[in-house]
Amino acid sequence: MAQIGSFTRGENGIYTGEIRTLTLRVKASIRPCERDNEKSPDHRVSASGVEFGAAWTKAARETGAEYLSLKLDDPSFPAPIYATLSQGDDGEHKLIWSR
Repeated sequence: MAQIGSFTRGENGIYTGEIRTLTLRVKASIRPCERDNEKSPDHRVSASGVEFGAAWTKAARETGAEYLSLKLDDPSFPAPIYATLSQGDDGEHKLIWSR
């Protein structure tokens, strides 16, 4: 697992930060959205006005700590990227890539 981004959460619940991979370096936002049903995402991920991902609120089994489970997709990716956004010790939220 590798950190591919860092975000801060504003008072309005919007996360802002940067996502960095070998092929992508963008300033992005993760905004809460209205859900159509129980499978709909809780958040939408966008950069420069283009939506390229979604996020669902989850809770850790052992601690109950909330985190976001993200699915990011971009034409430069060979396949979608799955990642988690969780709060670090310093208040910064770290975007961690996983397979």
